[in-house]
Amino acid sequence: MHPPLPRRWPFGLTAGVLVVLAVFVLRALAPPYLEEQLSGWQLPDRVQDTLTLAISVIIESVPFVFLGILLSAVVQVWLPHGVLARHLPKNPILRRASISLLGMFFPVCECGNVPLARGFMVGGFTVSESITFLLAAPILNPITIITTHQAFGWDGHILVARLLGGFLIANVVGWLFSQHPNPQSLLTTRFAIACEVGSGSGHGHEHGGHGRDSRFSQTTEIFIRETSVIMPALFIGSGVAALTQVFIPRSVLLALGSNPVWSVLAMMALAFVVAVCSNVDAFFILSFGSTFLPGGIVAFLVFGALIDIKMLALMRTTFTSRTLVQITVVVGLMSAALGLLVNYVA
Repeated sequence: MHPPLPRRWPFGLTAGVLVVLAVFVLRALAPPYLEEQLSGWQLPDRVQDTLTLAISVIIESVPFVFLGILLSAVVQVWLPHGVLARHLPKNPILRRASISLLGMFFPVCECGNVPLARGFMVGGFTVSESITFLLAAPILNPITIITTHQAFGWDGHILVARLLGGFLIANVVGWLFSQHPNPQSLLTTRFAIACEVGSGSGHGHEHGGHGRDSRFSQTTEIFIRETSVIMPALFIGSGVAALTQVFIPRSVLLALGSNPVWSVLAMMALAFVVAVCSNVDAFFILSFGSTFLPGGIVAFLVFGALIDIKMLALMRTTFTSRTLVQITVVVGLMSAALGLLVNYVA
């Protein structure tokens, strides 16, 4: 058995929080003459746009990330080990289909689903089952369903195509990875060790009378550890997404909107770049409804909820780069096929 992972203080996360606090304190306490001196100095427009976009993505994502991390800690510490896995169907296909619907009970966006999926793996889910949940939950949850219906109603088969497409893609990808001869090789070395340590730890709820205090301390420890892993990835992914949006002309994408094939590919590229939370992406893309065909909108809503720059940065904390390339290719091909089908039907 591997030795327990060493506890490391999250210096990077702490430094980031201190910098943000320092900016607010400086802004609040700055004397008037300092404000006058700085009033004529401005960052270049592209730098301002990049910072604004990156910060907006972070602000939009952080509440769901924290919720996902908290739920992950609860799954690992407070639920009996393997309780969810034991109550699911034994048939692999039905089991993954049931896992696809767990997002109805854990309504966090794709950002929060990464730490939650990590918790499920520590709690007894296989790698393929966790991937199935990770891909299905951003679409098959009540918040996403409600916002998509509010934005599009039943027009153009968009809502139905998004739900069925998300369910199908998640289960196909889960089935493909269930055939892998060595699932642990799909994970990063550090997280694979963490899974082994977590599986053998008993999660603290079997340690007698002081179990409650022990579980609180373990919950705090897991929350800090997961936050130190996930948040830097979120910052990096948000920054890359913002840079890509600023320096790639959106007019290039819009020019392709009326072509049945190129509209699908352009919308997928846009979804990958803008990295909008799946809980609100329907309202973002609604303004493109008059420019792009329905299949392009569906491709955006499906592919973007599963794969984008920010999501890949978060998933890299758990899966190897090779695994992420494979997931991206399969999800991309199936999303494109779905969009083309909707364009043909509509």
